[in-house]
Amino acid sequence: MTDKSPNPALRQLDVLIGTWRVSNVEDGEATDAGTVRFAWLEGGNFLVQHVDLADTKAVEYIGYDEESKTLKSHLFGQSAEILKYTWEVDGDTLTIWYGDQGSPARFVGTFNEDRSTNSGAWEWPGGGYQSTMTRV
Repeated sequence: MTDKSPNPALRQLDVLIGTWRVSNVEDGEATDAGTVRFAWLEGGNFLVQHVDLADTKAVEYIGYDEESKTLKSHLFGQSAEILKYTWEVDGDTLTIWYGDQGSPARFVGTFNEDRSTNSGAWEWPGGGYQSTMTRV
């Protein structure tokens, strides 16, 4: 078995490393709150997110997809369904699309100057909510 070095495109996710406190607001009401934690899997080929938000417990693996040349993820939660996302950090903007890049279901958030907070919104046709994460 050969050891493959991580694709350099993964480095854009370095800004996420650590634990973040998340608060979500929908229609002016606080909804999910909790934490997410990001860490590199040994070898650096995948970023692992541990999600602990209200009733949502999940693990997500983010890696580089050679075919699409994008950062793809698989989220495993309490249901049997595996959710797929595409990730991008471009400058101070974090975008996460449900499914493929360009999907109308997406999160777009902006990091503050010292990258200790990211504020934005999940949006999809007919809905959405505000979400802020602050580094712990």
